Amino acid sequence: MSKITQKIKEYNSHNKNKILSLRRRITKEPQNIDLDARLAKTKNEIKAAQQLRFKVFYKELSAHPSILTRFTRRDRDTYDKICQHMLVIDKSNKKRGILLIGKKKENVVGTYRLLPQRDAESNKGFYSQDEYDIKPLIEKHKERKFLELGRSCVLNSYRKKSTIELLWQGVWRYILENNFDVMIGCASFQATEPEQIDMALSFLHHYALAPEEWRVNAKKNRYVNMNMMKKEEINKKEALKIMPPLIKGYLRLGAYVGDGAVIDKQFGTIDVFIVMPRELIEKRFVDKFTI
Repeated sequence: MSKITQKIKEYNSHNKNKILSLRRRITKEPQNIDLDARLAKTKNEIKAAQQLRFKVFYKELSAHPSILTRFTRRDRDTYDKICQHMLVIDKSNKKRGILLIGKKKENVVGTYRLLPQRDAESNKGFYSQDEYDIKPLIEKHKERKFLELGRSCVLNSYRKKSTIELLWQGVWRYILENNFDVMIGCASFQATEPEQIDMALSFLHHYALAPEEWRVNAKKNRYVNMNMMKKEEINKKEALKIMPPLIKGYLRLGAYVGDGAVIDKQFGTIDVFIVMPRELIEKRFVDKFTI
């Protein structure tokens, strides 16, 4: 048994509240860092996640900030109060990322926002329902528990396989501990014109479109047809080359996509809807992320 596995097992056996804490030593670039993946526990930790999202979405990528967002330098909305926030924290005092208040050596370098169905339904619904008609999917599967995944981002210098896998281990642990059956949410292309990514959208339509049982449709007033090229015209290798890593990762897990893309003008993206029934996730990935 590896040292990391042993440490995690020892930790979980004493952790009554099941607050996730996974640690991994990484020796690749950035050098000699010590990462934690766990849920945010305080308002200040949620603020740090919002600051990181601002840094990635608004400073690095092409999102358009409101006056309030520009002033506070935080990507935030009303959903943050009802969500869980998975964090990746660098504890090696490298002064990268967003420093946690009161923690001299801890910087947030990655985050994922998690919205359980019970919290969505007792408040204003799922975040992605502004773009997609989710209600029919929920009604078809009343016996299942849904979890919405969103606002995923990792600081540029940490954006590599090892960090992203650690973030996913944290999310997967949360899924198992709370026994969620289906994961849903939007994933994005950094583009605003569908023609820029016609091959990738067509690939998703022809090779990953959800069967009727799991299909979600983009809202009529926002619907963008993804069937832009004939199946035989698609170069699979080229299509996958321009696919964002997060969407490729979802596909490898066994995810489906919904019918229709949506242009998100605020974030400067084209969104697709992801559906991942837990029982269909590839076993090799379940084994990889289950510790």
